[in-house]
Amino acid sequence: MLKDGEKGAVLQRDKETYAIVPHVPLGVVTPAFLKKVAEVAEKYGVKAMKLTSADRIALVGLREEDIDKVWTELGVEPGAAIGACIRSIKVCPGTTFCRLGQQDALGLGAELDKRYHGYQLPSKFKIGVSGCINQCAETCIKDLGFVGKPKGWTVMVGGCGGARPMLAQKLTDNVSTEEALEIADKVVKYFEAHAKKGDRLGRLIDRVGFEEFKKAILG
Repeated sequence: MLKDGEKGAVLQRDKETYAIVPHVPLGVVTPAFLKKVAEVAEKYGVKAMKLTSADRIALVGLREEDIDKVWTELGVEPGAAIGACIRSIKVCPGTTFCRLGQQDALGLGAELDKRYHGYQLPSKFKIGVSGCINQCAETCIKDLGFVGKPKGWTVMVGGCGGARPMLAQKLTDNVSTEEALEIADKVVKYFEAHAKKGDRLGRLIDRVGFEEFKKAILG
């Protein structure tokens, strides 16, 4: 029996089959990818295909002996769905597609995904990028969030939608995409250095104090 996360597989309620979640950066897919996923799912008799809250496609009900073959045929990496790491970056369409977008959410999200998806940390960490104040990427309940406004990005920290929900606090306003990436790196590295097992960023901020955290990140 595989351990949870081994080969990107998660044991299901029946204690016999597994779910896998291919990594779909930003939730953006092509018709060819969807066709391949459907064909593989049908070939290996998955019990369900679930569109997840992180904009991925979970294949549920795989036999252990089929998992390696499924990954080979899909030709993609596993999504970081469990474990102490940075999960998939959730984004909205931003200025690429949405008429309400104020900033390029897909552009910033793609760079964050490339740098941090699956990055190992003391505890799980979620990032969201919303192109406008409507926050369709649920930025207000992410450990680290970016909200697009006319003059740049508002950076939010400390949100959590888990068992102890918290709303994110505003760290700073009107930063460029380059500055947003610099701040993201400082926040991630701070969490890596100071978080305890089971922490979320909001809990860490409560422990050290928001002003102390802000000073450490922004100077």
